[in-house]
Order: sequence, then C-alpha cells, then structure tokens
Amino acid sequence: MTGSSNSNTSKMAVPQAKEAMNRFKQEVASEIGVPLKDGYNGDLTSAQAGSIGGEMVKKMIMRQEEQMTTK
Repeated sequence: MTGSSNSNTSKMAVPQAKEAMNRFKQEVASEIGVPLKDGYNGDLTSAQAGSIGGEMVKKMIMRQEEQMTTK
C-alpha cells in the first residue's frame, strides 16, 4: 500500500456533495447538542464525535427509506 493508511478517509464519492455534507453535519451536531465548530474539533470526545456520525447515518437511512416508499 502506498501513502498513509488513512489517505482515503476524507475523500467523498461525490466531491460536489462536500459542502452539503458539512452543513448536514453542523445541523445534526446542533440538534443533539454537540458543540461542533468550523475547522478543528479535536477537543470533542470520541462519544460526541461518534454521536454526530451515528445520527447522520440514522437520518440518511430514514430519508432513503422514505424515498423508497414514495416511488
């Protein structure tokens, strides 16, 4: 393997969606009370960071299920 082991972790399948995903992440963090700020967030606990990602996945699954039932 070439490069660092986490070289692909920040790449998105659809790069144009990056801004929308950042807004979504901020929205979710606000909803669950996690103090996410633009830029560095290394002061968040693992639980806080994980709760943002977990809630994002939950909401994305719910939206997909809704789309599947309306077609």
